[in-house]
Amino acid sequence: MTRIILIGYMGAGKTTIGRQLAMALGLQFYDLDWYIEMRYHKKVSEIFAEQGEEHFRDLEQRMLHEVAEFEDVVISCGGGTPCYGDNMQYMNQQAETVYLKLTPETLCEHLKMGRTVRPLILGKTGDELQEYIRQSLEAREPFYSQAKHIVDVSLMDNFEKIEITINLLRKELKL
Repeated sequence: MTRIILIGYMGAGKTTIGRQLAMALGLQFYDLDWYIEMRYHKKVSEIFAEQGEEHFRDLEQRMLHEVAEFEDVVISCGGGTPCYGDNMQYMNQQAETVYLKLTPETLCEHLKMGRTVRPLILGKTGDELQEYIRQSLEAREPFYSQAKHIVDVSLMDNFEKIEITINLLRKELKL
């Protein structure tokens, strides 16, 4: 039985890498945010807006406990998931946890290029975005760094480099 949970800041490539890693290993892939949206028939942003962050984090924790019981899976979590309650401790008990680590500068570039609308960064200038990322990352690093594996994923700007990253992860996880 294999369980891998990917953590890291938004824009780190958790979903992209998770999907590719799952495919390479013949495992199921779950994005925790997508799983929540599927179960509750609402976007995460709607749940956040309608019921607040505390409600969302409680819901997220329950759904994490659900998907982390599945076997032969790769799970990508939201950027804030490891930072609430005992989520990081729980993930480490349930799975091989991998922190996909990037510099604030690289994250900023990924988020500027990304197609996903991210309410937390909407309307920020380049400098504001980079400072926001730097501060958020600093606050989250103590949680992220508890992962069993830390992998620098700076080189992921094309498919070939994603494949290199997948191979690096497989080697790190001995799979």
